Amino acid sequence: MSSVETEKHLQNIYNIPLGTLCGMGAGALWGLVFLAPELVRDFTPLELAIGRFLAYGIIAFVIIIPRWSILTSNLNKQDWRVLFWLSLFGNTLYYVLLSKAVQSGGIALTSLVIGFLPVAVTIIGSRDKEAIPLIALFPSLLLCCAGAVCIGWQALKAPEATHQTSMGLLWSIAALLSWTTYVVGNSRSLARLSSVSIHDWNLLVGLVTGAQAICLIPVALFVGHLQHDLISWGRFVEVFTAVAIIASLFGNVLWNRMSRLLPLTMTGQMILFETLFALIYGFLWEHRWPHPIEVAAFSLIVCSVMTCVSVHRKHHREINSPAIPSYKRGV
Repeated sequence: MSSVETEKHLQNIYNIPLGTLCGMGAGALWGLVFLAPELVRDFTPLELAIGRFLAYGIIAFVIIIPRWSILTSNLNKQDWRVLFWLSLFGNTLYYVLLSKAVQSGGIALTSLVIGFLPVAVTIIGSRDKEAIPLIALFPSLLLCCAGAVCIGWQALKAPEATHQTSMGLLWSIAALLSWTTYVVGNSRSLARLSSVSIHDWNLLVGLVTGAQAICLIPVALFVGHLQHDLISWGRFVEVFTAVAIIASLFGNVLWNRMSRLLPLTMTGQMILFETLFALIYGFLWEHRWPHPIEVAAFSLIVCSVMTCVSVHRKHHREINSPAIPSYKRGV
Protein backbone atom coordinates (compact mmCIF):
# COMPACT_ATOMS: atom_id res chain seq x y z
CA MET A 1 0.00 0.00 0.00
CA SER A 2 1.44 3.41 -1.01
CA SER A 3 1.85 6.26 1.48
CA VAL A 4 -1.07 8.16 -0.08
CA GLU A 5 -3.30 5.06 0.03
CA THR A 6 -2.30 4.54 3.65
CA GLU A 7 -3.31 8.14 4.45
CA LYS A 8 -6.71 7.64 2.82
CA HIS A 9 -7.19 4.38 4.73
CA LEU A 10 -6.38 6.08 8.04
CA GLN A 11 -8.70 8.94 7.17
CA ASN A 12 -11.63 6.57 6.70
CA ILE A 13 -10.97 4.88 10.06
CA TYR A 14 -9.79 7.58 12.46
CA ASN A 15 -11.03 10.85 10.96
CA ILE A 16 -12.04 12.89 14.03
CA PRO A 17 -9.99 11.36 16.92
CA LEU A 18 -6.67 11.09 15.11
CA GLY A 19 -7.13 14.47 13.43
CA THR A 20 -7.71 16.12 16.80
CA LEU A 21 -4.57 14.53 18.27
CA CYS A 22 -2.52 15.69 15.28
CA GLY A 23 -3.91 19.21 15.67
CA MET A 24 -2.97 19.18 19.36
CA GLY A 25 0.56 18.02 18.56
CA ALA A 26 1.01 20.64 15.87
CA GLY A 27 -0.20 23.35 18.26
CA ALA A 28 2.27 22.26 20.94
CA LEU A 29 5.18 22.47 18.49
CA TRP A 30 4.03 25.64 16.72
CA GLY A 31 3.55 27.43 20.03
CA LEU A 32 7.34 27.53 20.31
CA VAL A 33 7.59 30.00 17.40
CA PHE A 34 6.01 32.68 19.62
CA LEU A 35 8.85 32.25 22.10
CA ALA A 36 11.69 32.38 19.56
CA PRO A 37 11.52 36.19 18.96
CA GLU A 38 11.90 36.71 22.71
CA LEU A 39 14.98 34.48 22.83
CA VAL A 40 16.78 36.61 20.21
CA ARG A 41 15.27 40.08 20.64
CA ASP A 42 18.29 41.89 19.16
CA PHE A 43 17.44 40.45 15.74
CA THR A 44 14.81 42.02 13.48
CA PRO A 45 11.67 40.18 12.30
CA LEU A 46 13.15 39.99 8.78
CA GLU A 47 16.30 38.35 10.13
CA LEU A 48 14.22 35.95 12.21
CA ALA A 49 12.23 34.86 9.15
CA ILE A 50 15.41 34.42 7.07
CA GLY A 51 17.08 32.34 9.78
CA ARG A 52 14.13 30.06 10.47
CA PHE A 53 13.21 29.33 6.87
CA LEU A 54 16.74 29.10 5.53
CA ALA A 55 17.29 26.29 8.05
CA TYR A 56 13.93 24.76 7.09
CA GLY A 57 14.79 24.93 3.39
CA ILE A 58 18.21 23.31 3.85
CA ILE A 59 16.74 20.43 5.85
CA ALA A 60 13.96 19.93 3.28
CA PHE A 61 16.50 19.99 0.42
CA VAL A 62 18.69 17.31 2.00
CA ILE A 63 15.70 15.00 2.57
CA ILE A 64 13.94 15.56 -0.73
CA ILE A 65 16.81 15.60 -3.25
CA PRO A 66 17.16 11.77 -3.61
CA ARG A 67 13.52 11.56 -4.78
CA TRP A 68 13.38 14.86 -6.65
CA SER A 69 12.63 13.54 -10.17
CA ILE A 70 9.93 11.13 -8.98
CA LEU A 71 8.21 13.68 -6.77
CA THR A 72 8.19 16.57 -9.24
CA SER A 73 6.72 14.37 -11.98
CA ASN A 74 3.37 14.64 -10.13
CA LEU A 75 3.41 18.46 -10.09
CA ASN A 76 2.47 21.00 -12.77
CA LYS A 77 2.98 24.77 -13.06
CA GLN A 78 -0.20 25.51 -11.12
CA ASP A 79 1.01 23.36 -8.22
CA TRP A 80 4.31 25.28 -8.08
CA ARG A 81 2.42 28.58 -8.04
CA VAL A 82 0.31 27.29 -5.17
CA LEU A 83 3.48 26.25 -3.31
CA PHE A 84 4.92 29.74 -3.78
CA TRP A 85 1.87 31.50 -2.36
CA LEU A 86 1.40 29.03 0.49
CA SER A 87 5.06 29.43 1.43
CA LEU A 88 4.72 33.21 1.36
CA PHE A 89 1.49 33.56 3.35
CA GLY A 90 2.01 30.62 5.69
CA ASN A 91 5.73 31.01 6.38
CA THR A 92 7.76 33.96 5.11
CA LEU A 93 5.32 36.87 5.39
CA TYR A 94 3.45 35.36 8.33
CA TYR A 95 6.55 34.94 10.48
CA VAL A 96 7.82 38.46 9.76
CA LEU A 97 4.46 39.83 10.92
CA LEU A 98 4.28 37.45 13.88
CA SER A 99 7.78 38.33 15.09
CA LYS A 100 7.01 42.03 14.81
CA ALA A 101 3.80 41.51 16.78
CA VAL A 102 5.53 39.54 19.56
CA GLN A 103 8.33 42.10 19.92
CA SER A 104 5.82 44.98 19.96
CA GLY A 105 2.86 43.64 21.92
CA GLY A 106 4.12 40.51 23.64
CA ILE A 107 3.31 36.81 23.41
CA ALA A 108 -0.10 36.96 25.11
CA LEU A 109 -1.54 39.68 22.86
CA THR A 110 -0.21 38.07 19.69
CA SER A 111 -1.54 34.64 20.54
CA LEU A 112 -4.90 36.24 21.38
CA VAL A 113 -5.33 37.66 17.89
CA ILE A 114 -4.12 34.48 16.18
CA GLY A 115 -6.68 32.71 18.39
CA PHE A 116 -9.42 34.32 16.28
CA LEU A 117 -8.31 32.27 13.26
CA PRO A 118 -10.85 29.48 13.96
CA VAL A 119 -13.68 31.97 13.56
CA ALA A 120 -12.42 33.13 10.15
CA VAL A 121 -11.60 29.65 8.84
CA THR A 122 -14.83 28.10 10.11
CA ILE A 123 -16.92 30.80 8.44
CA ILE A 124 -15.07 30.23 5.16
CA GLY A 125 -15.28 26.43 5.49
CA SER A 126 -19.01 26.50 6.20
CA ARG A 127 -19.55 27.33 2.52
CA ASP A 128 -17.94 24.07 1.36
CA LYS A 129 -20.07 21.26 -0.02
CA GLU A 130 -21.61 19.05 2.69
CA ALA A 131 -20.08 21.24 5.42
CA ILE A 132 -21.78 21.54 8.79
CA PRO A 133 -24.14 24.56 8.82
CA LEU A 134 -22.66 27.59 10.54
CA ILE A 135 -25.58 27.75 12.96
CA ALA A 136 -24.59 24.34 14.38
CA LEU A 137 -21.09 25.68 15.11
CA PHE A 138 -22.35 28.88 16.72
CA PRO A 139 -21.83 27.70 20.36
CA SER A 140 -18.22 26.72 19.59
CA LEU A 141 -17.52 30.02 17.82
CA LEU A 142 -19.10 31.95 20.68
CA LEU A 143 -16.88 30.20 23.23
CA CYS A 144 -13.83 30.86 21.02
CA CYS A 145 -14.61 34.58 20.80
CA ALA A 146 -15.27 34.77 24.55
CA GLY A 147 -11.90 33.19 25.31
CA ALA A 148 -10.09 35.51 22.92
CA VAL A 149 -11.82 38.56 24.42
CA CYS A 150 -10.71 37.50 27.91
CA ILE A 151 -7.08 37.35 26.81
CA GLY A 152 -7.37 40.63 24.93
CA TRP A 153 -8.94 42.38 27.92
CA GLN A 154 -6.04 41.28 30.09
CA ALA A 155 -3.45 42.43 27.54
CA LEU A 156 -4.94 45.78 26.51
CA LYS A 157 -6.16 46.89 29.94
CA ALA A 158 -2.90 46.15 31.72
CA PRO A 159 -1.19 49.19 33.33
CA GLU A 160 1.89 48.73 31.12
CA ALA A 161 -0.11 48.92 27.87
CA THR A 162 1.45 51.53 25.56
CA HIS A 163 1.55 52.65 21.94
CA GLN A 164 3.75 49.63 21.29
CA THR A 165 0.89 47.43 22.47
CA SER A 166 -1.44 49.03 19.93
CA MET A 167 1.09 48.51 17.15
CA GLY A 168 1.49 44.91 18.29
CA LEU A 169 -2.27 44.49 17.86
CA LEU A 170 -2.10 45.79 14.28
CA TRP A 171 0.83 43.52 13.40
CA SER A 172 -1.06 40.59 14.93
CA ILE A 173 -4.13 41.28 12.80
CA ALA A 174 -1.97 41.36 9.68
CA ALA A 175 -0.40 38.03 10.71
CA LEU A 176 -3.90 36.62 11.27
CA LEU A 177 -4.96 37.54 7.72
CA SER A 178 -1.82 35.98 6.27
CA TRP A 179 -2.22 32.78 8.31
CA THR A 180 -5.92 32.44 7.44
CA THR A 181 -5.05 32.58 3.74
CA TYR A 182 -2.53 29.79 4.25
CA VAL A 183 -4.80 27.50 6.30
CA VAL A 184 -7.64 27.64 3.77
CA GLY A 185 -5.35 27.29 0.74
CA ASN A 186 -3.31 24.47 2.26
CA SER A 187 -6.34 22.40 3.26
CA ARG A 188 -7.88 22.68 -0.19
CA SER A 189 -4.57 21.93 -1.91
CA LEU A 190 -4.08 18.75 0.13
CA ALA A 191 -7.61 17.65 -0.73
CA ARG A 192 -6.94 18.24 -4.44
CA LEU A 193 -3.42 16.70 -4.64
CA SER A 194 -4.17 13.13 -3.64
CA SER A 195 -1.02 11.90 -5.45
CA VAL A 196 1.32 13.80 -3.09
CA SER A 197 1.84 12.60 0.49
CA ILE A 198 1.63 15.07 3.35
CA HIS A 199 5.32 14.53 4.14
CA ASP A 200 6.39 15.35 0.59
CA TRP A 201 4.08 18.38 0.49
CA ASN A 202 5.64 19.66 3.70
CA LEU A 203 9.13 19.25 2.25
CA LEU A 204 8.16 21.05 -0.96
CA VAL A 205 6.75 23.97 1.03
CA GLY A 206 10.00 24.04 2.99
CA LEU A 207 12.08 24.04 -0.17
CA VAL A 208 10.15 26.96 -1.69
CA THR A 209 10.21 28.84 1.62
CA GLY A 210 13.98 28.34 1.82
CA ALA A 211 14.35 29.83 -1.67
CA GLN A 212 12.30 32.85 -0.54
CA ALA A 213 14.56 33.23 2.50
CA ILE A 214 17.64 33.31 0.23
CA CYS A 215 16.01 36.06 -1.85
CA LEU A 216 15.46 38.10 1.32
CA ILE A 217 19.16 38.10 2.32
CA PRO A 218 20.09 40.96 -0.09
CA VAL A 219 17.10 42.93 1.23
CA ALA A 220 18.35 42.51 4.82
CA LEU A 221 21.85 43.60 3.78
CA PHE A 222 20.50 46.63 1.90
CA VAL A 223 18.58 47.94 4.92
CA GLY A 224 21.63 47.51 7.16
CA HIS A 225 20.70 44.35 9.04
CA LEU A 226 22.82 41.24 9.78
CA GLN A 227 25.29 43.23 11.93
CA HIS A 228 25.72 41.24 15.15
CA ASP A 229 28.59 39.74 17.15
CA LEU A 230 29.61 36.06 16.97
CA ILE A 231 27.95 35.14 20.27
CA SER A 232 24.61 36.56 19.10
CA TRP A 233 24.91 34.76 15.77
CA GLY A 234 25.66 31.50 17.56
CA ARG A 235 22.53 31.79 19.69
CA PHE A 236 20.53 32.78 16.61
CA VAL A 237 21.65 29.67 14.69
CA GLU A 238 20.87 27.39 17.65
CA VAL A 239 17.38 28.81 18.19
CA PHE A 240 16.27 28.72 14.59
CA THR A 241 17.78 25.36 13.73
CA ALA A 242 15.72 23.99 16.61
CA VAL A 243 12.62 25.90 15.48
CA ALA A 244 13.06 24.69 11.88
CA ILE A 245 13.24 21.06 12.96
CA ILE A 246 10.63 21.10 15.71
CA ALA A 247 8.04 23.55 14.37
CA SER A 248 8.53 23.76 10.61
CA LEU A 249 9.35 20.11 9.95
CA PHE A 250 7.52 18.03 12.57
CA GLY A 251 4.82 20.59 13.35
CA ASN A 252 3.89 20.96 9.67
CA VAL A 253 3.76 17.18 9.19
CA LEU A 254 1.22 16.90 12.02
CA TRP A 255 -0.79 19.85 10.68
CA ASN A 256 -0.90 18.42 7.15
CA ARG A 257 -1.99 15.05 8.50
CA MET A 258 -4.73 16.80 10.45
CA SER A 259 -5.77 18.79 7.36
CA ARG A 260 -6.51 15.55 5.50
CA LEU A 261 -8.30 13.95 8.44
CA LEU A 262 -10.64 16.83 9.34
CA PRO A 263 -13.04 19.08 7.37
CA LEU A 264 -12.08 22.73 6.90
CA THR A 265 -14.70 23.91 9.41
CA MET A 266 -12.89 21.87 12.08
CA THR A 267 -9.35 22.59 10.86
CA GLY A 268 -9.61 26.20 12.00
CA GLN A 269 -10.57 25.13 15.52
CA MET A 270 -7.33 23.18 15.89
CA ILE A 271 -5.23 26.36 15.79
CA LEU A 272 -6.57 27.07 19.28
CA PHE A 273 -4.10 24.50 20.58
CA GLU A 274 -1.30 26.73 19.27
CA THR A 275 -2.84 29.63 21.19
CA LEU A 276 -3.00 27.61 24.40
CA PHE A 277 0.56 26.32 24.19
CA ALA A 278 1.92 29.74 23.14
CA LEU A 279 0.37 31.27 26.25
CA ILE A 280 1.73 28.51 28.48
CA TYR A 281 5.24 29.01 27.06
CA GLY A 282 4.82 32.75 27.53
CA PHE A 283 3.91 32.34 31.21
CA LEU A 284 6.91 30.07 31.74
CA TRP A 285 9.15 32.63 30.05
CA GLU A 286 7.78 35.43 32.22
CA HIS A 287 8.01 33.26 35.37
CA ARG A 288 4.45 33.87 36.47
CA TRP A 289 1.13 32.11 36.95
CA PRO A 290 -1.79 33.05 34.69
CA HIS A 291 -4.24 35.64 35.98
CA PRO A 292 -7.83 34.54 36.75
CA ILE A 293 -9.11 36.05 33.50
CA GLU A 294 -6.45 34.11 31.59
CA VAL A 295 -7.51 30.89 33.32
CA ALA A 296 -11.07 31.69 32.22
CA ALA A 297 -9.78 32.16 28.67
CA PHE A 298 -8.06 28.76 28.76
CA SER A 299 -11.29 27.11 29.87
CA LEU A 300 -13.40 28.85 27.23
CA ILE A 301 -11.00 27.98 24.42
CA VAL A 302 -10.80 24.31 25.46
CA CYS A 303 -14.59 24.17 25.67
CA SER A 304 -14.75 25.73 22.20
CA VAL A 305 -12.59 22.99 20.70
CA MET A 306 -14.42 20.18 22.52
CA THR A 307 -17.81 21.55 21.42
CA CYS A 308 -16.63 21.72 17.82
CA VAL A 309 -15.27 18.16 18.00
CA SER A 310 -18.57 16.92 19.43
CA VAL A 311 -20.60 18.54 16.64
CA HIS A 312 -18.35 17.08 13.95
CA ARG A 313 -18.33 13.59 15.45
CA LYS A 314 -22.14 13.62 15.53
CA HIS A 315 -22.25 14.84 11.94
CA HIS A 316 -19.68 12.18 10.94
CA ARG A 317 -21.78 9.39 12.49
CA GLU A 318 -24.95 10.61 10.75
CA ILE A 319 -23.23 10.65 7.35
CA ASN A 320 -21.68 7.19 7.72
CA SER A 321 -24.61 5.43 9.40
CA PRO A 322 -26.92 3.43 7.11
CA ALA A 323 -30.23 4.99 6.23
CA ILE A 324 -33.19 3.88 8.35
CA PRO A 325 -35.96 2.31 6.26
CA SER A 326 -39.11 4.41 6.14
CA TYR A 327 -41.27 1.68 7.72
CA LYS A 328 -39.06 1.74 10.86
CA ARG A 329 -39.10 5.50 11.38
CA GLY A 330 -42.52 5.62 12.99
CA VAL A 331 -45.20 8.15 12.23
